[in-house]
Amino acid sequence: MVELLTGGAGEAPVHDAATVVLVRDTAAGLECLMLRKTKGQAFGGLWVFPGGRVEDVDGEGFDAARTAAVREAEEETGLLLDAAALVPFAHWNPPAEAPRRYATWFFLAGLPEGAADVIVDGNEIGDHVWTGPQAALERHRAGEIDLLPPTWISLRRIAGMPDAATALAAVAAQPVDHFTTRLADADGVMVTMWEPDVAYGTGDLSAPGPRHRLYMDPAGWRYERSG
Repeated sequence: MVELLTGGAGEAPVHDAATVVLVRDTAAGLECLMLRKTKGQAFGGLWVFPGGRVEDVDGEGFDAARTAAVREAEEETGLLLDAAALVPFAHWNPPAEAPRRYATWFFLAGLPEGAADVIVDGNEIGDHVWTGPQAALERHRAGEIDLLPPTWISLRRIAGMPDAATALAAVAAQPVDHFTTRLADADGVMVTMWEPDVAYGTGDLSAPGPRHRLYMDPAGWRYERSG
């Protein structure tokens, strides 16, 4: 049985936000920087990329998202990035049911040459790790770390890339992905859907047609995209 979930009159307001997937080259291959949110706050305990809410000081529009990504990365990691070097690759709109709703720009950036060590504040951010994208996905599948769908799909997109230059070029060559999320419950398994999935409007996951969905199965998340 599939139930299409919809928001109600009490939907939380949507705030603009920005995130940067920071990558570097190592002898073992491409790595990205991930941070663990301290428990007791929004998204506490989750592993995320550096980022946060767009503030008034950041300006307006798309440039404000770039500025916010740089500002948040410096606040959370101590690393200073060049806003012009950030490559946009996705924009995520949250589902109506989310208790905290952020419309988030995702950027990809290479670690600047000569960058200092990562320093987290120990307050909002409790820990950090440089990890291969595939290794992070495997840890998630094993139940060792918790991720949100935008983080999981972003990791999946760069998994297998041999180096930062290849990843940046591949992302820059593709149009920006736009995700406006709807949710369904399929016999206890949460399913996130995005257009043009055939079930996006009806929740009929068995209908023939294009797929763009993520089954958040505890046994292992499964991403389907076709058509």
